[in-house]
Amino acid sequence: MTQHQPSSEPIPPGPWDVIVIGAGAAGLMTCLELPEGLRILLLNRNTSRRSSSRWAQGGIAAVTRPEDSASSHARDTLIAGAGLCDRNAVELLVNQAPACVERLQQLGMAFDRNSSGKLATTLEAAHSHHRVLHVQDQTGRALVDVLRERVEQRHDLLHRRGIRVTRLWVEHGRCCGVQVLDGPSLHWISARAVVLATGGGGHLYANTTNPPQACGEGVALAWQAGAAVEDLEFMQFHPTALRLPGAPCFLISEAVRGEGAVLRDDQGQSPVADLAGADLAPRDQVSRALVRSMRDRGTDHIDLDLSPIPRERAVQRFPTILERCRSFGLHPLERPIPVAPAAHYWMGGVATDLHASTNLPGLYAVGEVACTGLHGANRLASNSLMECLVFARQLRTIDLPNAPAKAIVHHPGTDLRAGAPLQSRSRMSAEKLIATIEIWRLRCWQVAGVDRDSRGMAQALNQVQVTLDQLEAEPSLELIRSQPVDALHRLNEESRRELNLLLDLQHRLRASALLLEACLFRKESRGGHFRHDAPWPMPQWECHSRQQLGQAIGTRPVVR
Repeated sequence: MTQHQPSSEPIPPGPWDVIVIGAGAAGLMTCLELPEGLRILLLNRNTSRRSSSRWAQGGIAAVTRPEDSASSHARDTLIAGAGLCDRNAVELLVNQAPACVERLQQLGMAFDRNSSGKLATTLEAAHSHHRVLHVQDQTGRALVDVLRERVEQRHDLLHRRGIRVTRLWVEHGRCCGVQVLDGPSLHWISARAVVLATGGGGHLYANTTNPPQACGEGVALAWQAGAAVEDLEFMQFHPTALRLPGAPCFLISEAVRGEGAVLRDDQGQSPVADLAGADLAPRDQVSRALVRSMRDRGTDHIDLDLSPIPRERAVQRFPTILERCRSFGLHPLERPIPVAPAAHYWMGGVATDLHASTNLPGLYAVGEVACTGLHGANRLASNSLMECLVFARQLRTIDLPNAPAKAIVHHPGTDLRAGAPLQSRSRMSAEKLIATIEIWRLRCWQVAGVDRDSRGMAQALNQVQVTLDQLEAEPSLELIRSQPVDALHRLNEESRRELNLLLDLQHRLRASALLLEACLFRKESRGGHFRHDAPWPMPQWECHSRQQLGQAIGTRPVVR
């Protein structure tokens, strides 16, 4: 059975077969799909059960109706991706999706069913058929709960919460483990392979539907280790996040509009009437239309009117959304609710092939942290949870080296019980670190949000590089860079807290810098990337952007 070791005990240094970083849908499904007989270490930065996967309301896209087809699902995905989808990744997903639905049902996933007992499906933006399966409006939560229950039944798996991965261990051109902040101790853990499943980067922005841990950390760790990252300029902004003073940017699922809800400005007019598909046009188009309407009318929100949905249907289909709105004093079935766009999903990420492998041997990536080529410039609604399942499934045939992972023996005197804790204090106070993170989130929203400003992005990129250079001199970060793999250091509580904040800021700034560089590099507008100074797609930019440590930013051809 899965071991839940007390957090006061240090993680055994191994050797482990596979380390999985992240316990959302991608990480959990990876643990279930990895071959039997492997020793697996599942590391979860959170002590709670928060993840972007749990927040996913809409559903999971798969062909289950006789009038639908894999070719139609593929066509919709390719159209949404605006010329940048890799066809082999699209075909893999649409062909594997029905089998993944069956696998989920075998694991215990209870999808909603219609009156005849068949799987219920809904329509979401840019889908030509009803193919989005759901569990009311809490599909992500239901999925993660089912997967977690099954993972905890797996033998030879240790799941540890509250563990911060600080660096990937690369030796002789291969990823062979991780450095972790494990409670008060900083040390290395070896493995034959490492799988990143750390989620996306929506929290790099001030307005986002994502939880705080979705801050681009996996992208920053992978890039620093030498892995290539692709398409980071493509961020999907969800058109309808709750916009209310003092309330979080709570997502109002696109499925609400799929069931009939409509967008209206303060004069009762539709801000999306000129779009093909209107309220169900692709998300990037709807988000831009809403931002322009708000700017023209001097407001900070658009109204979402649920009155076209039959009341009984709305109550049955969207209980979580209705309850959450009521907790903020809103009554969606009586009057419209205020919404506005927010950062939601990062199409770009760590570049992988169809086997979830990166260009760095021993390192894999699954879920939103990965860029598989599936989404192109704009994700088709509800393809992302299915992508987690399909590419985790590819790890059934993971190619591990024959030799076991390197065993680590700590030097005498570096044991947790020996000596006083290290005091490695930051030059910046905790309050200053937190304030700096918030300043940069607002800056990203202002210059690299729905409508991007090239001059502002260039200034921000210069500033972020200066700040990163200053951070490099921090003693705690120098300890992370220079710690021998057989050493174990113990930090006092104040130093540990400051180091966590320093890592937050460093990884956020690194991910923001890579994002800004990619946005400036692509001198056109396409999908989730829109620039005022280059407002049209250009044929010469029908390629992926690619960034790698020590190399100039470049491109990769799209797989046709």
